[in-house]
Amino acid sequence: MSFTTQPTRPTRRQVMLQLAGGGAAFWGASASVAQTAAWPSAKPIRMVVNFPAGGSPDAVARAVGPHLSAALGQQVVVDNRGGAGGIIGSDIVAKSVGDGYTFLLSSGSGMSIVPLITPKMPFDWTKDLLPVAGGARLELFLVVRSDAPYKTYPEFISYLKRNPGKLSYGSPGNGTSPHVAAEMFKSQTGTFAVHIPYRGSSLALQDLLAGNLDFAFDPGIAFSHVRAGKLRLLAVGSAKRIAMFPDTPTLIELGLAGFDVGTTHGFWAPAGTPPAVVDRLNNEINKALAMPDVVTVIRNLGAEPHVLTPAQFAGVINADAQRFGKVIRERRISAD
Repeated sequence: MSFTTQPTRPTRRQVMLQLAGGGAAFWGASASVAQTAAWPSAKPIRMVVNFPAGGSPDAVARAVGPHLSAALGQQVVVDNRGGAGGIIGSDIVAKSVGDGYTFLLSSGSGMSIVPLITPKMPFDWTKDLLPVAGGARLELFLVVRSDAPYKTYPEFISYLKRNPGKLSYGSPGNGTSPHVAAEMFKSQTGTFAVHIPYRGSSLALQDLLAGNLDFAFDPGIAFSHVRAGKLRLLAVGSAKRIAMFPDTPTLIELGLAGFDVGTTHGFWAPAGTPPAVVDRLNNEINKALAMPDVVTVIRNLGAEPHVLTPAQFAGVINADAQRFGKVIRERRISAD
C-alpha cells in the first residue's frame, strides 16, 4: 500500500525562511570562492614529507620548496614525518583540513605499494588524498660495500648462492620500493638474504657504509659514496641505463626479465582541497620541476623530473601498483 499527499501552499513565513536560507547559501558560496581566490594569504604552507631528512623524497621536497615559496608568496615549510613505510606522514595529511595549507610529498612506494601490504590502513588514499602533481621518477641501484669479496655482479650472485641467509640488505622500511625490489631480485635469482628495515633510506645507507649491511637497492642517495670508492654500483634496476653511469648495466641486461622497479615521488593534498588550489599547485610545481637547480638535484638522484597533470599522476600510481602487486602477492610481503 502506498500513500500520497496533496501539495499545500507555503505560508509567508515559510517563503521568507526559504529565501533567507538561499541567501545564506549564496553568501557562504561567495565566501568560499573569495577564500580560494585569496589563497594563500598570511599563513605558511606545510609540505609534509613522509620519510626522514636525507632521503630522496626529502631531496625533491627541499629542491621544489623554495620555488613554491617564491611563486605563492608564502613560506613553504618542509616537515619530515617518517615511519611505517610512509604511512605516518601520509596519514597526517589525509586527516588535515583541505584548505590548501597542508600537502604531502610522498615516495612513490608510499602510494603504489604500502596500501597493498597494509590490511588496516588508517586512511584511504583513493578517497582521503587528492593527486596534485608528479615530482621525480626514481630508479633503484644495486650497491654493495667496496670491501666485499665480490667485485662484479656475477661474483655477487655466486657468493649469495653459496651463502644463503648470511648476507643482509637494508631498505627504508617494510613495503618500500627498495624492499620490494630486493624481493623481486631474490625471486628471480633464486637467492636468499636477510631484510633489515629502517626508518628511511639515509639510515640504511649509514649502516651499509658502517659495514652492518651487505647490499641495498639505493634510491639514488649513495652516488657520492660510489664515486668516492666506499660503495660499488653493480647494476641499475630500470628498463635502460642512466647517463650518470653509462657503463653500469641494467639487471635486465644481466638476465632478469622485465626487472623495472621505478616509482614516482609526487605531491598530494587532503580531500576537500578546492580544485582551484590543486590546479594552482600543479601549475607551480610543474614550473619548479623545470628549474635548472631542481633538475640538477633530481638527476643527481639518478632520477628524472616527472611533469604530470593530477589525472596523469593518478594513472602512473595505479599502473605501478598493479606492477608491484604481483611481486607482493608472490613473495607474501606485508607491512609487519
